[in-house]
Amino acid sequence: MGSLSGKVALITGAARGQGRAHAVRLASEGADIIAVDLCDQIASVPYPLATPDDLAATVKLVEDAGARIVACQADVRDRAALGAALQTGLDKLGRLDIVVANAGIAPMQAGPDGWRDVIDVNLTGVHHTVEEAIPTMVSQGEGGSIVLISSAAGLAGIGSPDAGSIGYAAAKHGLVGLMRVYANHLARHSIRVNSVHPAGVDTPMINNEFTRQWLADLIAESDSPPDMGNALPVQVLSAEDVANAVAWLVSDQARYITGITLPVDAGFLNKQ
Repeated sequence: MGSLSGKVALITGAARGQGRAHAVRLASEGADIIAVDLCDQIASVPYPLATPDDLAATVKLVEDAGARIVACQADVRDRAALGAALQTGLDKLGRLDIVVANAGIAPMQAGPDGWRDVIDVNLTGVHHTVEEAIPTMVSQGEGGSIVLISSAAGLAGIGSPDAGSIGYAAAKHGLVGLMRVYANHLARHSIRVNSVHPAGVDTPMINNEFTRQWLADLIAESDSPPDMGNALPVQVLSAEDVANAVAWLVSDQARYITGITLPVDAGFLNKQ
């Protein structure tokens, strides 16, 4: 039996990248999965977002790991749609013990539309996710664990002057505030809340021509270029590196850990 046997995890942004890695990793520990993803494009985002085929691939990988999965297309910006997706999962899997609020976009080069969209997805969408999960987790009376996937940009003032980039950092910083408030609010129910802060991760959100060019321009156009390298000799993390940290946080091995910001960043933040 895995460390998460008998538990059910809600994961947003689960069709690919970090979300898929979280789903597969938690499934490998015995958790059943409620996987939610938009599977559609947002106009301000310059790189392709996940597709229904991506979500179907996550379903197969989770099932191959021996777990059950309910996959739904829903927009975290639409609280009613997100709630309906969660209810679909609850109807089939029966409970909810873990939430990984992972859905996010990075429209770094975008103008005002990018600001609005990144705040709506990366901050308001996380708020919606937690709020929709709370009633079930509290009513079960068995505690639980919520992890908000932030970023190194949620703990350091890094980014370009573009509205989308500023909005990304603001949203990821905002998750720390959400996490700390929820950690206090939900502690009496034995529900733990933490945030994870990765440096660059090799996912389609980062490893695409638009984001790579944005990063190159950020370094080239700065009077004092930021040091975007990690302290440890690794250029980029894998999604599985982050998923391993999340799997530990949601397990009983971390049962008294709540209210923390956990960098998974190969020492990037220590250099800032």
